[in-house]
Amino acid sequence: MSATLVDTEIMEFQKELDARGLNCPLPILKAKKALAELQSGEVLRIMATDPGSVRDFQAFAKQTGNALLSHAQYGTEFVFLMQRK
Repeated sequence: MSATLVDTEIMEFQKELDARGLNCPLPILKAKKALAELQSGEVLRIMATDPGSVRDFQAFAKQTGNALLSHAQYGTEFVFLMQRK
């Protein structure tokens, strides 16, 4: 199990997905597959570089019911935490 710093609190996650360098729709497709491997309530950390991924993951969360717990931008990288429903 790993942890990352989000909004000054430690957020644990069970799986990490490196989608850096991939463009839409690959980050979403890979996240969908990774979430399917998690149990309900577990958290997936996704790292991406596609600027459209912020909008894409917000829409993906609404469509699937999985919770987008947080997203942050660090330079050209985006980090998302999604919890499987």
